[in-house]
Amino acid sequence: MNQFVYYAPTKVYFGKGQENHVAEYIKQYGGTKVLLHYGGHSAERSGLLDRIKNLLEEAGLAYVCLGGVVANPVLSKVEEGIALCKKGGVDFILAIGGGSVIDSAKAIGYGVVNEGNLWDYYEKKRTVTGCLPIGCVLTIAAAGSEMSNSSVITNENGQLKRGLTNDYGRCRFAIMNPELTYTLPPYQSMSGAVDIMMHTLERFFVSEEPMEIYDHFALGVLKTVVHHAPIVLKEPMNYESRSELMWASSCSHNGMSGPREIGDWACHQLEHELSGKYGVAHGAGLSAVWGSWARYVYEADVKRFAKLARELFDMKEEDDHVCALKGIEAMEAFFTSIQMPISLHELGLEVSDEDIRELAHKCSFFGKRTIGCVKKLDEKDMRNIYKNAK
Repeated sequence: MNQFVYYAPTKVYFGKGQENHVAEYIKQYGGTKVLLHYGGHSAERSGLLDRIKNLLEEAGLAYVCLGGVVANPVLSKVEEGIALCKKGGVDFILAIGGGSVIDSAKAIGYGVVNEGNLWDYYEKKRTVTGCLPIGCVLTIAAAGSEMSNSSVITNENGQLKRGLTNDYGRCRFAIMNPELTYTLPPYQSMSGAVDIMMHTLERFFVSEEPMEIYDHFALGVLKTVVHHAPIVLKEPMNYESRSELMWASSCSHNGMSGPREIGDWACHQLEHELSGKYGVAHGAGLSAVWGSWARYVYEADVKRFAKLARELFDMKEEDDHVCALKGIEAMEAFFTSIQMPISLHELGLEVSDEDIRELAHKCSFFGKRTIGCVKKLDEKDMRNIYKNAK
């Protein structure tokens, strides 16, 4: 294990009723004019948005609202938020929702503080130098954006999905009340569970020898999801299982289960093109391609795949190759058991050969990059994985 830097400065307020103190938390970070940023109608229907508005008004905090964030947040909505913040003198952003809303809030925060075309920063042509302060009220256990330094945005011009990773964008605080996830549709909850697992698996498969403690953390998160996701599917108002998933979401993406920098991340890159082009739910897109990726690369690190199978699914096979393949099958069986797709067809996509070529070409940044570390994947490899995932 090489040297590393661990940094996770987000203050977490976890438990029932924590959202009732949101105005107090905003004031701690100097907020006086707040952008309330949220997704569809769930924040309104649940009454959460109105409760937060009332709390801000009682505390003497001004606010403006911007809803309409979609599952894969888009650049046009971000640009709308940037203009609204600049016009209204906003000095704090409160994201009310899940990873998509939080990622969109981070992008708005970057756009307010940094000059020029925001997309240049997501295409890594320029480097951000700051971000408007952000807090969040989490309503779904999934992406872990509440404690990560990542933000992913889709540019509708070209259907390009790109990420920006920078510590300036970390949330100052995250309010996590598992009760706020009770009303999520089952598909969304289980898609979130897959996302938690995938953020952890991307760090489990690494480019160097991992520390044993990281493996324990990663496997602990994975076992937690495997145990509690089926419970949530059957009992959506089970507070304990919702709590386990919510904290697992954060631990999957705050560095506790391994450094982001040495992870594989190929599945995420492959999925980004799917959700960028087709607007599919991120977690569902990940489960649809994971098995195809795993079978394509497992021989490059068969002992690691076998370890996952033995530790997570209690596989007893002594032969590593047999064990690895049975572990991949077990992972897919788990996804199926929680009603998640394991192919592009099950995801609802019927892709043509031309679609596959386009997806792979974009994923390779038009032939300019490889992805992954278990096995370096070029554009041809990406086409093969998409084809095998059909």
